[in-house]
Amino acid sequence: MKYRSRTEIVAMILDAANGGATKTKIMYKAFLSYAQLREYLSVLIENNLIEYIEGLQTYKTTEKGLNFLKMHNEIGELLNPQKQE
Repeated sequence: MKYRSRTEIVAMILDAANGGATKTKIMYKAFLSYAQLREYLSVLIENNLIEYIEGLQTYKTTEKGLNFLKMHNEIGELLNPQKQE
C-alpha cells in the first residue's frame, strides 16, 4: 500500500464508520493497527467528526464528518479529472 496522508486515513475511517461500525470493522476497512486507530478516533471525537454510541458500542460518522468526507471526495475529483469518462 502506498504512503497515505493523515487526511486520507481520516477519510477512510469516516467512510468505514458511516452508518455505524465497531472498532474492529473500522480497523480492517481503513487498514490500521489498533494503536493507530485509537489515536485517530480520539482526535476525530475531539473534533466532532465521529461519535461513540455507548449502548451499541459503535462509532458513527457525524454530520460534520459527512461534510468533511464530501469535500475530501470533491477535492479528489478535482485533482484526478481523468477518472470522469
